[in-house]
Amino acid sequence: SNFSASCWSHLHPVNMFNSYNVKFHHSKALTSPYPGSHIERSQVPEDKVGWLTEWKDYNPVEYTAKSVLAGPSWADPQINDEGFSPKFNERDGEVDRKSLNGVYIVENGRPRNPVGRTGLTGRGLLGRWGPNHAADPVVTRWKRDGSGNKVAHPVSGKNILQFVAIKRRDCGEWAIPGGMVDPGEKITATLKREFEEEALNSLQKSPEEKAKLEKQLQKLFNQEHFVVYRGYVDDPRNTDNAWMETEAVNYHDETGETMDNLPLEAGDDAGVVKWVDISEKLELYASHSYFIKLVTEKQGAHWSEGPGSECHE
Repeated sequence: SNFSASCWSHLHPVNMFNSYNVKFHHSKALTSPYPGSHIERSQVPEDKVGWLTEWKDYNPVEYTAKSVLAGPSWADPQINDEGFSPKFNERDGEVDRKSLNGVYIVENGRPRNPVGRTGLTGRGLLGRWGPNHAADPVVTRWKRDGSGNKVAHPVSGKNILQFVAIKRRDCGEWAIPGGMVDPGEKITATLKREFEEEALNSLQKSPEEKAKLEKQLQKLFNQEHFVVYRGYVDDPRNTDNAWMETEAVNYHDETGETMDNLPLEAGDDAGVVKWVDISEKLELYASHSYFIKLVTEKQGAHWSEGPGSECHE
């Protein structure tokens, strides 16, 4: 349940969907075999991804992982299970079934992926029917020299920004420390909790140590922040009936005083955690490189050595 959008995501900062954008959004969500299985998706030609294109012979494979069917706390029951009547497109008790991208269609009792066909029905590895919400906190500070002065890049002349990166255990890629939103949890709480769990190893700390960390982080997470992206994520776990969405938020420590005293320690899904200098040479999973680029633009920090360089995915 704790896989975030972090590792497998691929998206663009376009928060609107139309029939022209479809091919642009679905590439990861069409890959086979489905993650963690030998299941091959039904092949979906590029021109048939959008639901507006009629396709009478569309016969996708049905698959929901055993780990999901086992009924863990983070997963819904099957659609036809007795006593399960989810309220799609709204707050359903503690579970938020609203999409960040607006109203989605429900067909034969099942939510329909707003971006189009994926060649697979059911939920795959995802716990919820419909949107599965994640959060990605981008925590940044300025790079400083031994005297505490900001370090500028020799070519661009712009100050170098650093962010807290984790190396994920599941796929070995460097990423933003993120994770799934728990039922009833506010997104702000998820962002803080995931950062504590993955970058500060809070799950292994004593109550006293945890309280001390909480106090230090409170200041950073309560200040003004920048929402980098909110919306659908093109993810290999997505199906016709279940998909990933994320909210990426930048928390910037301008003076460095808050983060300098925090002991970074990998925990939960993270194998390694460290401060990383930001530049276009940074190899992160595609969407994360894009999030990081947007943050450097917002902070006026160094990104590339060349003029007008774009983010390469």
